[in-house]
Amino acid sequence: MTFMPDTLPDDPLLLKQLLLSANEQMSAKDARIEQLQEQVALLRQRLFGPKSERSIDPDSPQLAMFNEAEQLAEEPAPAVEAEAQEIAEVEEGVAPIKRRGKRQPLPAELPRVEVVHELPEHELSCACGCRKQAIGEEVSEQLDIVPMQIRVIRHIRKVYACRGCETAPATADKPAQLIEKSLASPGVLAMLLTTQYVDGLPLHRFEKVLARHGVEIPRQTLARWAIRCAGQLQPLLNLMRDRLLESPVIHCDETRVQVLKEPDRDPSSQSWMWVQTGGPPEQPVVLFDYSPSRAQAVPLRLLAGYRGYLMTDDYAGYNALAAQPGIERQGCWAHARRKFVEAQQVQPKGKTGRADQALAWINRLYAIECELRQAGDAERLEARRQHSLPVLAQLKSWLDKTLSQVTTQTALGKAVNYLAGNWSRLIRYTEAGYLPIDNNRAERAIRPFVIGRKNWLFSDTPRGATASAQLYSLVETARANGQEPYAWLRHVLERLPAAQGVEDYEALLPWNCTPKGPL
Repeated sequence: MTFMPDTLPDDPLLLKQLLLSANEQMSAKDARIEQLQEQVALLRQRLFGPKSERSIDPDSPQLAMFNEAEQLAEEPAPAVEAEAQEIAEVEEGVAPIKRRGKRQPLPAELPRVEVVHELPEHELSCACGCRKQAIGEEVSEQLDIVPMQIRVIRHIRKVYACRGCETAPATADKPAQLIEKSLASPGVLAMLLTTQYVDGLPLHRFEKVLARHGVEIPRQTLARWAIRCAGQLQPLLNLMRDRLLESPVIHCDETRVQVLKEPDRDPSSQSWMWVQTGGPPEQPVVLFDYSPSRAQAVPLRLLAGYRGYLMTDDYAGYNALAAQPGIERQGCWAHARRKFVEAQQVQPKGKTGRADQALAWINRLYAIECELRQAGDAERLEARRQHSLPVLAQLKSWLDKTLSQVTTQTALGKAVNYLAGNWSRLIRYTEAGYLPIDNNRAERAIRPFVIGRKNWLFSDTPRGATASAQLYSLVETARANGQEPYAWLRHVLERLPAAQGVEDYEALLPWNCTPKGPL
């Protein structure tokens, strides 16, 4: 704090310097107060406000694209949406139309059990004396669930011997098992991996599920089974990575994970789960990788030898990889937009500002992409040249003018500087029709891991974290290719022990196989 002297100096120059110094300190103090007020407003919004950006501008149909994996929001129920529509109609003076939700039919592939209901015998006699005949039927369906059935498979190996000589007895062979001398069948292993890595059920809860059926298996044993499965499935992961590196575009992202028993590290320290997704449209690949580090050496290792476009956020850890020959780095418009949404949230209520201007242009870019969702690459490229480039030119003109008028300490200043610093990467999507506008594909891919992390919170050992990365890679790639995870895992785990070469493993990849019944 600056104190003015009791008596002002007679020297006009010294007096002017004192006044300038006091004004500068007051300006800095005002800027600091404004910065702190914005931080408080953003924190209040994150704690108590809606998590979805849909609430910021409900007129934009494409806003569902912008949510971070960590900002999971529930979609409104159809009944709520219908009620909101009726309220809007009343406010507009239109008589509300009573709407009823349309029930979705049950999947045709589910087995059906027919229960026929007949009239009681005394009602089959008509008043005229004739017997009533069936002339039709009314059919309704009801979903039924049979609780999990647990059984024991007994492998009985017949032993044969010759009674006429002393030749050694011969024992019938048993099919090779994924985990030899283990209680776990492929069905048990597939269910274990599905409940943990698809449904997000921690091992101690699955242990309790088995205990309710009278089967006592410690969670430590369940963990060992999962880790053994991950190791046996490594050949499939190698083939998936080969396919990923053939992709013209790879999306990358990373999120935190806590590992308690990391060597030479505190249990509370943060490690990282990296995700890469790409591959041909008909053969998508999602790969996870665990690392205690977030350094640039990790993406260099994961994508060694890759040539093509790399879609990321602006994290500097990807700079070394982007500097490799043949790699073009793209910027994510969803991240740029998100910063202007934060700037909009700290504006005075009911007033529009520069953040609204930037969001209007960015929303227009996304509206163009929504219109081109079903278009081919050539048509999309031409449309981007005709419609997106003029919008980008207007936004760039506004950006150049605004950049010198905002301070970097405010939310708007941070958004403007982010946009300016990443501009060359952000506009790169207009170079080809197959290039994405944002990194939402990676954020969607990493979301199942984030949801699971809310349940199990941490990994115990690096070996367990690595196995989790391997198994998340397998189930998420299977889901991306339209496979039902349990059916695909059981199919693979039953046939994996008999695989001998690359062709056998290739046949088990999600885009090459059709799961069948148990062997």
